[in-house]
Amino acid sequence: MTAWTFKDIPDQTGRTAIVTGANTGIGLETARMLALRGADVVLACRNLAKGQAALDRITAEKPSGRVSVAALDLSDLASVERFAAEFAASHDRLDLLINNAGVMVPPLGRTAQGFELQFGTNHLGHFALTGRLLPLLERTPGARVVVVSSTAQGLGKIDFDDLNWEKRPYNDWRAYGQSKLANMMFALELARRLSASGSRVLATAAHPGWTATDLQRTTLITRLLNPLFGMKPKDGALPTLRAAVDPNATNGSYWGPSRGINGPPKPAKSTRRSLDQAVAARLWQVSEQLTGVTFPLAAGSQRAA
Repeated sequence: MTAWTFKDIPDQTGRTAIVTGANTGIGLETARMLALRGADVVLACRNLAKGQAALDRITAEKPSGRVSVAALDLSDLASVERFAAEFAASHDRLDLLINNAGVMVPPLGRTAQGFELQFGTNHLGHFALTGRLLPLLERTPGARVVVVSSTAQGLGKIDFDDLNWEKRPYNDWRAYGQSKLANMMFALELARRLSASGSRVLATAAHPGWTATDLQRTTLITRLLNPLFGMKPKDGALPTLRAAVDPNATNGSYWGPSRGINGPPKPAKSTRRSLDQAVAARLWQVSEQLTGVTFPLAAGSQRAA
């Protein structure tokens, strides 16, 4: 089987995409390749100066799609609400919501609402963003939500007794693993609920394997090993892009590098824990309570937690 590459991305002319964290790494490459294929892409970035630099880099290649920058701080639910409201007021469609942004193993920090930084940013921020934009996604034929997880989900466990690391000594990698496991469980649970409600929106997930990006700036060992194992961001973005645009990608599908940490994208296997539907339903319920965001889905899709 031939490798899936940039050339396999279908024409995206007339489609609109949001890529969170698009100012660097795989987010920037995802946005760049979509724009080159004709999509109108919104770079949703916390740092507008870095977002503008990314926009300048993309537009220098003269893409056929339009590119713009908008402020979005996923660690602040008020910022998520503002971004979603402003986007919905100025756009009549949303074909792709690519939940890419994230923080990776920083020191213990808190979001604006007091959540542990990695869980609050990587999971709760994207959960709230997706819920607020779902009505627009529903009105757009062929729309998809893509959640970027990580093989680090294997390090995670959803600890409902201490989701925000207020009782235990903080472990940055375990906290990162919990946030990435939450990403995966969210994608799968969203796919199930969309299907149960009769929605035509698809939810997929992806992981970039070992990709050398600025996300790893706080992890010395990763930076040291990047030259040996890390893919370039343009290659690490391909699983996300395949999850977003491959016509054969099904609801709930998961994509990653063919060799686990590197290689062209193919279907991937998520962890056993990510498949626990009871935990996923409870995480969904807790996420709604913590964010104050509920998803406008048909009653038949609401499963007991």
